[in-house]
Amino acid sequence: MSKKHSAVFDDVLSGLGDEAVPRDRAGARFLQRSNRVAERLSGELEEKVLRRIDPARARLWARHNRDYDLLTQDTCRELIDGIRSQGRQEFPAIVRETGEVDTPYEVICGARRHFAVSWLRANGHPDIGYLIEVRDLTDEAAFRLADIENRDREDISDYERAVDYLDAVDRYYNGEQKAMAARLEMSPAYLSRFLQLARLPQEIVAAFASIRDLREAHARALKPALGRPETQAAMLAEARALAGQGAPAAEVMKRLLAVTKPPRTAAAKPRVFRRNASESGVKCTRKGRKTTLEFSDSMSRSALEAAFVQFLDAHEAERSKG
Repeated sequence: MSKKHSAVFDDVLSGLGDEAVPRDRAGARFLQRSNRVAERLSGELEEKVLRRIDPARARLWARHNRDYDLLTQDTCRELIDGIRSQGRQEFPAIVRETGEVDTPYEVICGARRHFAVSWLRANGHPDIGYLIEVRDLTDEAAFRLADIENRDREDISDYERAVDYLDAVDRYYNGEQKAMAARLEMSPAYLSRFLQLARLPQEIVAAFASIRDLREAHARALKPALGRPETQAAMLAEARALAGQGAPAAEVMKRLLAVTKPPRTAAAKPRVFRRNASESGVKCTRKGRKTTLEFSDSMSRSALEAAFVQFLDAHEAERSKG
């Protein structure tokens, strides 16, 4: 053991003489404490200081990716019940210091825990504290930490994440999407789809009953029509009509996409060309730019030729008009 480590052990174990510790336990106590000190010095053991505070002393980070106003007793029911049954919050929120007197902490990860503890303290459990771990974090590090924690959570919407990403790409990565994707360890295509969602016109966002209903897949489906001026105007007009109706997401998408499709034209009535009324003739059907001719195998050559002559004359007359 080095002199440095011996000095550390002497300091840690000072005051623990044989008089204070039974001889049969002194060796085990010494070994346990020496192992913990060795782990600290080697970096294998990282000790963190946790605190339980009044949640009113912590405020949400201004660029937190969760909309705190959307949190309710119902959306946090499972978390509230879990903390109440345990009598305390088990997993700490990540915060950083603000330097402010009234709210000395800023919540980076743990908005739902903050809401749940606040709700419990206001509803018959005033002794439950908000468990926090204080870290020294830059804004960019705080953004990445919050994203890692919330990326796979189902209770944070695609749109909330998308808006957060759009803000971050300029704020932290100089508008370089590839650099941001590499830093977040995600594919550039995946990030691009979320940025596309965040860039949706506000009329489209307002058409949905809640931003929680708006998904990344919706933005992909709407992108082609929004990219064409002639269909974009129709879609935005329909979105404004949908605002405030509270329609389900599937209905919103159906109506937005429906107005971008060209109206169906009624099928032209088939024409029949024949030499005389007693013959079946040749039936001519048109659909768009295609013409279909149908006739019976039993028609004679002369009857078929006469019907085709009539068809060709009519066809040339229509072309000359066009």
